[in-house]
Amino acid sequence: MRLAPLPSVPLTRLVAAAVALTVALSLLAGCGYGKNRPVTADAAGAPAGGPKLSVDTVRIGYLPNLTHATALVGLERGFFARELKGTALAPRSFNAGPAVIEALNAGSVDIAWTGPSPAINGYLRSGGDALRIVAGAASGGVRLVVNPDRVRSLNEVKGKRIATPQLGNTQDVAFLHWAASRGWKIDPATGRGDVSLVRTDNRVTVDAFRSGSLDGAWVPEPTASILVAEGARVLLDEADLWPGRRFVTTNVIVSPRFLAKHRDVVDAVVRASVAANAWIADHSEEARTAAGAHLKRLTGQALPAAVLDAAWKGITFTNDPLAPTLRAQARHAARLRLLESADLTGIYDLGPLKRALRSAGLPPVTDDAP
Repeated sequence: MRLAPLPSVPLTRLVAAAVALTVALSLLAGCGYGKNRPVTADAAGAPAGGPKLSVDTVRIGYLPNLTHATALVGLERGFFARELKGTALAPRSFNAGPAVIEALNAGSVDIAWTGPSPAINGYLRSGGDALRIVAGAASGGVRLVVNPDRVRSLNEVKGKRIATPQLGNTQDVAFLHWAASRGWKIDPATGRGDVSLVRTDNRVTVDAFRSGSLDGAWVPEPTASILVAEGARVLLDEADLWPGRRFVTTNVIVSPRFLAKHRDVVDAVVRASVAANAWIADHSEEARTAAGAHLKRLTGQALPAAVLDAAWKGITFTNDPLAPTLRAQARHAARLRLLESADLTGIYDLGPLKRALRSAGLPPVTDDAP
């Protein structure tokens, strides 16, 4: 389908707007989802003991979303600590993917879990110097949920107020692309047009929906299921828009400098990620509980069991980075003129993943590079 042309928006303008919005929402939220902060030692687990690897401490970043459950479970159940042996682990949670990329660029994070759009933006803006994707983590877990009294069909989304987590983030780009495919025009920078996009922190989105100031939201889990518990209904699962219902929502990224100097540490973290995903697959109920417990540490609030269960069912945890879908998302952003280029040549270094999969006796994956 041919996309409707959209106005050209300078990338610097988008970045400045996103940073300003992130700061404002962090002040509003105050804690939990709206705050970047270290994770307590109890949540990470003590070092398992043994010889240190090539660094004293490895710093990892992730978001308090169930789409990051590989990290949540890996920390909660000690998978990372066991693989790192005598090397200490310093985890830090972030409220949004762009903040993860900033931390990676600043050298305050070494390895992180993040969504496709922040990884794509960070890679292209740095000319390929900022990061490498070393493994996949999750597919799916993103839904368009709406107030059923105001929106009864996909066509009725037009003219409504719909939230996404952040300007230019993965869900924001996905919604803009979907809206453009329907012939609707929305200014990517302001969110104004045939739909009014409201870029808000996920925690603020819940309060805004409850107050009636939003008609719906295109959001990841567990926010989508929290909104359903507040009376929303699922109008569209993003998985339905992708072949085989598979699309990348979370990848593992690393600083190229850290990868070059400390490949043993990256290998250990990726082995732990693979082990965590295997354990999640074999112990779904226990893994769900562990992820919920870690989210409670980060946010100070426990998710109701029904919400956690509903959110968990929509996510597939996978080591496969689903490279073709990442490249498709880059093309979507370029068509929206959020990116000047969609060339991701060199973004993958799957050596650590291939070694981890071979060691675990699991089938290989590929970056599907042209």
